[in-house]
Amino acid sequence: MIQIRGLGKRYGEFDALKGIDLDVAPGEFLVVLGPSGAGKSTLLRCINRLTEPTSGEIRIDGQAVGADAASLRRLRCQVAMIFQHYNVVPRLSVLKNVVTGRLGAMPSVLSWLQVFPRKDIEIARECLRRVELLEKADLRTDTLSGGQKQRVGIARALAQQPKIILADEPVASLDPKTSRTVLNYLKQASRELGITVVCNLHQIDYAREFGERIVGVSGGRIVFEGGPGQLTGEVLHRIYPGLDEDTARAGDPAASPAAMSAPALQSLALEEA
Repeated sequence: MIQIRGLGKRYGEFDALKGIDLDVAPGEFLVVLGPSGAGKSTLLRCINRLTEPTSGEIRIDGQAVGADAASLRRLRCQVAMIFQHYNVVPRLSVLKNVVTGRLGAMPSVLSWLQVFPRKDIEIARECLRRVELLEKADLRTDTLSGGQKQRVGIARALAQQPKIILADEPVASLDPKTSRTVLNYLKQASRELGITVVCNLHQIDYAREFGERIVGVSGGRIVFEGGPGQLTGEVLHRIYPGLDEDTARAGDPAASPAAMSAPALQSLALEEA
């Protein structure tokens, strides 16, 4: 579904991405794991052309992604984005926020007038039902909690009926219980609707719990590709350079909980908070 070859992005003298090669299969739930500043967000923004790559090639469903208007329109219809800070319009109702995911499929004049066809409203309502927010449809979005706003973001992405969803740190500002709820909705949608999901995370336990495959990114390079069970202490040292031994061991599935020191558990918890 996604093929990336030699992807690079430079900001002045700084290389944010350095020769990324990556394939993502149709319907796969891929977690990109890494510390802040590793290049995870830049990678997603290059995929959907919110940021223009410096070098390399990206193909979506076999077609090269270009910078021309026709290519970008096709791309934006196929690829939806979920942002860390929700990107909802506070003054609009929950339903109107979700139905904006249908704008790419609507005539421009209708979108300007905010006149939404009945079929698009029904699609939006079904997406709200999927994230268990249908009863909030008529409320202003600024009355919702952070977790509910992120569920609105998921519903909006689903309303687009995309082939791919790119989720950029979607639970970074949420508490652990709400984070798992949000990731469960995203994983369920991927599984039931066959949507390919690329999800940026920096929390080790969430990556292991939800990722079908994990790609570790550090310093703009891919330093690990594998299943959740392969995310060992040695791998974590590659993804998080400078990680202390106890914390790496706490993130190692082979480590016994009894063997983890209190400082290690506290350090891991703080990192994943």
